[in-house]
Amino acid sequence: MAATMTGSIEGLERFDSPGKGRSLRVTRPFKLGELLFSCPAYSYVLSLEERGCYCESCFTRKNGLAKCGKCHKAFYCNVKCQKGDWAMHKLECSAMTAFGENWCPSETVRLVARILAKKKMQKERCLSEKILQIGEMQSHIEDVDNEKREMNEADVARLHRFYSKHLDFPDHKDLLTLFSQVACNGFTIEDDELSHLGTAVYPDVALINHSCLPSVIVTFKGTSAEIRAVKNMKPGDEVLISYIDLLYPTDDRNNRLRESYYFTCDCQECKSKSRDKTKLKVRKQRDPIEPEIISNMVRYARKAIREFRLLEMCEQSLEEMGAVFDDSNVYMLHMMYQAMGVCLYMEDPEGAIRYGEKILKPYKQLYPPYSLNVSSMYLKLGRLYMGWEKHSMGISALKKAMAIMEVAHGKDHYYVTELRNEMTQK
Repeated sequence: MAATMTGSIEGLERFDSPGKGRSLRVTRPFKLGELLFSCPAYSYVLSLEERGCYCESCFTRKNGLAKCGKCHKAFYCNVKCQKGDWAMHKLECSAMTAFGENWCPSETVRLVARILAKKKMQKERCLSEKILQIGEMQSHIEDVDNEKREMNEADVARLHRFYSKHLDFPDHKDLLTLFSQVACNGFTIEDDELSHLGTAVYPDVALINHSCLPSVIVTFKGTSAEIRAVKNMKPGDEVLISYIDLLYPTDDRNNRLRESYYFTCDCQECKSKSRDKTKLKVRKQRDPIEPEIISNMVRYARKAIREFRLLEMCEQSLEEMGAVFDDSNVYMLHMMYQAMGVCLYMEDPEGAIRYGEKILKPYKQLYPPYSLNVSSMYLKLGRLYMGWEKHSMGISALKKAMAIMEVAHGKDHYYVTELRNEMTQK
């Protein structure tokens, strides 16, 4: 997408939206699946769990990556990628060796360190700041509660401990503000199955407001963010993304928005609550299980699991607490999704298929069109079917995934190209 460094992106403009403040809207029509703009990351970091699988510099997944000769921890496609990443990798290279197993900054701390290094090197407005500069990102520092403030203080302490050799730090207040900016504006980079690859900040993308009825979707090509229309847009339409998982009912969504972003959504879906009845459907008339309880149960199961029967114990425990697995209940869907993951971890494809099939139908009903949650479920099921020698079912599921991905990622995205090749080869 053509753009200049004068603070503009072709086809888009900043404006002040009543009740929202800084916003973004289109100045020309955009069709379903059309790219509004692409934004390189201001700063990014690969998850430690993905080291050895992805290049630290370009996030390419490939076999035979070359490791850093000093720390033996970071991996790269080639010398060009390694040299391109050295300004950031040197922040960690010697420290990882010196601290050994005691080197334990969070992913947020690692990203903040890279932002500080980038700011020091930066001479002019960069390609990710055409309409919003990094320092202009909203922090909500005045809204941060004591618990989050304590977490930020702990992160600041880790930043000083692990990065003091290579960084000059701003004052304490500015550091707290930066951590809050990252919390409110950071993006998780995900692959085609929504697995976590890393974290990044994109100042221009941070200008986009939230709606539970989004007009665009953010996907990733390497370390760059791409924003595509998920419906036809006309001049003057606001560019809107979803900040949160849209599977949950209205009150839950707004609780999550207030907790993380300090506002309440007033989109048409939140006003009408049109899908809440379906999302809250349970067979027993009791309060739904709190997501935190479910998460704790799953976390326990993941740690303790040795045999599949522990999954059944989780289901039994939920029933004893007054809720039964219901394909239309979002809290149960969350639990089934975790159960599917445990099955995959245990190399039980039959069990994973069973849970995936239970999840898919309500996913299609409850998520908006062109949802990556739906396409990723089709992908997982399609690949499981293929591995289970259910070829026709596998191809059918993969085709449905592709129909969504061609809109969300674009027909020329390498995930789509790889999927076409995958279907042809099999």
